[in-house]
Formats: sequence, structure tokens, C-alpha cells
Amino acid sequence: MSQEPNSQAASPPALASTHFIRNIIEADLATGKYAARRWSGHPGPAEQQLAGPLDRAQIRTRFPPEPNGYLHFGHAKSICLNFGLAQDFGGRCHLRFDDTNPEKEEQEYVDSIIDSVRWLGYSWEDPVCEGLSDAECNLYFASNYFDWMIEFAEYLIRSGHAYVESQSAEEMRSSRGTLTEAGTNSPFRERSVEENLDLFSRMQNGEFPDGAHILRAKIDMAAANINLRDPAIYRIRHASHHNTGDRWCVYPMYTYAHPIEDALENITHSICTLEFADQRPFYDWLLERLAEGGLLQRPLPQQIEFSRLNLTYIVLSKRKLIQLVEEQHVAGWDDPRLPTLVGARRRGYPAAGFRLFAERLGASRSDSLIEYSQLEDTMREVLNESTERRVAVLDPLKLIIDNYPADQSEDCFAPNHPLKPELGKRAMPFGRELWIEREDFMEQPSKGYHRLYPGNLARLRYGYVLRCIGCDHDENGTLIAVHCEYLPDSKSGTPGADNYKVKGNLHWVAVDRAFLAEVRLYDRLFAVPSPGARRTGDPDDVERDFRDDLNPDSIRVIRAWLEPALQHARPEESFQFERHGYFVADRVDSREGAPVFNRTMTLRDSWSSKPSQRS
Repeated sequence: MSQEPNSQAASPPALASTHFIRNIIEADLATGKYAARRWSGHPGPAEQQLAGPLDRAQIRTRFPPEPNGYLHFGHAKSICLNFGLAQDFGGRCHLRFDDTNPEKEEQEYVDSIIDSVRWLGYSWEDPVCEGLSDAECNLYFASNYFDWMIEFAEYLIRSGHAYVESQSAEEMRSSRGTLTEAGTNSPFRERSVEENLDLFSRMQNGEFPDGAHILRAKIDMAAANINLRDPAIYRIRHASHHNTGDRWCVYPMYTYAHPIEDALENITHSICTLEFADQRPFYDWLLERLAEGGLLQRPLPQQIEFSRLNLTYIVLSKRKLIQLVEEQHVAGWDDPRLPTLVGARRRGYPAAGFRLFAERLGASRSDSLIEYSQLEDTMREVLNESTERRVAVLDPLKLIIDNYPADQSEDCFAPNHPLKPELGKRAMPFGRELWIEREDFMEQPSKGYHRLYPGNLARLRYGYVLRCIGCDHDENGTLIAVHCEYLPDSKSGTPGADNYKVKGNLHWVAVDRAFLAEVRLYDRLFAVPSPGARRTGDPDDVERDFRDDLNPDSIRVIRAWLEPALQHARPEESFQFERHGYFVADRVDSREGAPVFNRTMTLRDSWSSKPSQRS
């Protein structure tokens, strides 16, 4: 299948941030390292690929998630890196599901991962994809390569590079050695090729129970790198697979499957996180053995490791995330407080914010802990540019304009975006009774307070200047209303507005035209930067539970009065609620005419002023 140059929009490499992986790719392109590769249009071994034309893709990368959970913020960095590099260098990025573990993988996760990658703004498809199957559009499943993996395993046996192990798991552990002591050879290491092939065939036929045998690579039990001490490459698992059903009862180990998947797909740069660095020698050993047998095309993929994303105030461990969900500390995988991509999307984090954050982080080999506020600041930057402004009163107090006719109303006009005049203005209905924020009135003002208090002037934003003349309380002494008089010649946008210089500005909505909506005020899920970490003064033998650091104020649900322009907000439509922060219409619970809003974040970082929560 011929291929056209990548049509995805991208910034040229010169405009992107420079990092060591870009330097490697630029050097490889300069030397033409991969220029002679051939690509049949489908994944496959050397015989198939060498019959195809030259690969039109300059490079090939891949994002290879296991479909056994929901993607989190760390995956976003990897997605942006792999897809971004392919875009910038005229290549392709494959979406591949590493579905080699039949017991943990579900179609639900496959669908969610596909949706999340697309939401982030990336596509694995070629321009010629229309009308073609997923397998012809760079969306692949490792399980579709199982036949080749079996063939390659049998080749390793025939060439003396693999054998069937019959020791128990405990015996294998005890003979593996330590970081300072060499391992010892298995008593089954010198089985004949014929016996190994027979046993491996019987393993495939389902003659043995789980754990009775495994297939091991035959490398060096005295290797300094413990991962080269005859690692397991195939194990028996009598389990149904989400893609292949009950066809197989042996499944490849991840460390065996992954390099083969890369080679079959013609991947040039296999980019992964630092925890796989110790596995690179086996990655290279395996591909070299298979290439020696003519099974894989050269040049082979190269594995490159970068540091994973580490952020304060969150946990990215799959085990911990599962705990939070199953123990109902959160309301599911898409809870807006969770650092999952479905959670971030529901909270209103823009996909463009993740892309910008990943671009600024770049890639390095050094582990570092990134302040969560850096991610939030990037999101604010994107939202400030992209969101229209609206008014909401979250803690309402009634304001009555005594000298404004009760049967009169008019429109005030507010810009939809102060930096984008081309978006025009919207009408805000104005009348005698308004809702204002409770904090905008004080009977006994503190020093420096410039909003409403008896005798003071303040301006209604986009409206009139008011003079406060009093207030009402109920029988319990609770403040229930503020009384003011308006200055008729002071309306914003009229010549008279300039005659009044007041310091206080009030946000408001008209009582008779505003609508009541549920608003969810989300905050950080954890109250400390490193959940579960030992604190200064803790005994050495004390282990803390990360759940003890959950923030009890991570969500507060209120009913708020919103301006009428918000009533028909579409799910996932974001706004800046002036003065309060950025909010999004919930993608799950919003209904036509009855949106539910989630707070994405406040206008400024409020956590930098909470030292007690950062200890």
C-alpha cells in the first residue's frame, strides 16, 4: 500500500522545544539510517516487508498502552511525545494495544484509550485511510501477532537460544541469583532441541496446567544485568482473551512481545520511560537473534528511554488509583478529581493544555518532581485565551435598588471576551432586584474594603454606580438583603459613566432572569504534595497510608445563580466565570436547558497560600 506524507498539522522541528530524543532523530535522518526500510503497508516479518516499497514515513513511533485501565496524566506526556515527534518529522505514530495479558484486558479500556488519544488531538490514521480497516491505518493489537511470536519462539528453540523450563516458580527465583551473585543454570537448560520443541507444542495444545512449564530465553545466568539471566518469554495461561477468544493457552511475556511488536511494525524509535532501561539489553539481544535468522528487517528499532511524569499532589500508581475508585473515595474513573484523562476532560482541562505542557516539559533522562501548579498555570493560559466570559453568583445575597422602578428592566452589555472584540457583546438583563456575592457587602467594613457598605459607592460591572443605603436581617439576625440607590447617569458605556470614580466593582445577575444551577467546586484530591510520604519527625518504622492525605475539601456542591446566557451551555463547553475561575458544563450530567457546571480551577493558584497543607 503506497503512503502519502503525513497530513496532520504540525509545527516544524525548528519551532519545537529541543531535547535529546529530537537530537537522536535528527542525527538518524541526517545519516539516512532508516532510509532503505521497506514497508508492505501492514505489520509483518522481513520476508513480507522486503517485498514492499520504500517506507514513505521518515520515522515511525508508537504509543503502546496495555488495555487494562484508564489513561492518566503520565500517558498524556507519552502520547504527546510520540505523536508529536512523528508529526514534526514527517512520520507516523501507531496506536498499538499491548494486549498480551488475557486476564486483565477489556474492550471497555480499548474504547476509552482510543477516545482519549483522539480527544488529545492526535490521529494514527494515514491520509489514505478512508474505507480501510484499522489494521491498514496504524491501529494495531499485539494479539494479532501471536502467530509470528510463536514462530519466532520456535526459531529461538531451533537455534539454541530458548528452552522449556520445568522448575517451579520458587526454584527459578532461588536459582536466579542476586545483584551481586551470579545465578545457576537450570537442570533443564540443556534439553535437546527436539524435546524443547515437543514440550512447547504440547504447551500450546493445552496439555499442561498453568505454571507447569515456561519457555525461557537462553542467554547467560551469570550476566551482570539480571534481566539477561534466561528471562521467561512464554507462559501457560488457560484464559479467554478479549481479541483472540480461546484460541491460545500460552501467552508471551511483555518483555518478549514488545520488541517484536516494534520490529513487525517497522518502528524506528521505540520511546519508553526510564524503568525499561534495564530491559534494553534483552530488547536488543532478542531482535538481533531474530534478525540473524532473517526474520526481521534491518535496521532494527532502537529503544530510547525518558523520564516519566511525576507531579505533586497526585498519585499515578494504577494500584492506588484502583483503590480510590473501588473504595469510593471518588465517583468513578472519570471523577474530575482523578488524574485520569477521562477525569481531566470532565473537569474541563483542555486538550491543548496537555499538549502545551508536554511541549514545555520536553524529554530528559533525569527524574524530577514537577509542581502541580505548573500544569494548572498552563491550563489557565489556554483557558484564558479560549474561553468566553460569563457571570455567576456562587454565594448569593439579594440587592434591591429602591429607586429603580419595579416594573422596569433593561439590558446591560458585557464583552464575551475582553481580548477578542470580534466575539462581540451579550445582553445582561437588568432590573430592580439583583443577586450579588455575599462577600461584596459588609455592614462594618474592614480597612481597605471598597465594595458595598452603608454610605459607600460601588459600580455594578457593566451597569450603574450604586450608593448603599442599608440592609435587612431576618428574625435570627441573618443578613438577607442589601438596599441601594442607583445613579441614573452612571451606566457603563454612556458618557456619564466617566463622571464617577469608584474603586469597588460588583458582579451580579438579575433575580427575575437568572437561573439556578448545580455547581461543583472541585479542588485538589490530596492535601499534601507527596501523598503517603513520611513526614519530618515520623518514626523510621512507620509507613503512612496515602489515603490519609486525602483532601476533605476536594469537592463542594452548591446551587448558584447564573446569567441566562449560560442556560443553554453545551456539555464540555468551558467558560470563565468572572472573578471565580474556569468552569465547564459537565459532559455526563448536563441536560438541555439544565447544565451542571464543574469548576476546572480558580483564576489564580490558591495553594501557594496554604503552607499548612504543603507540609
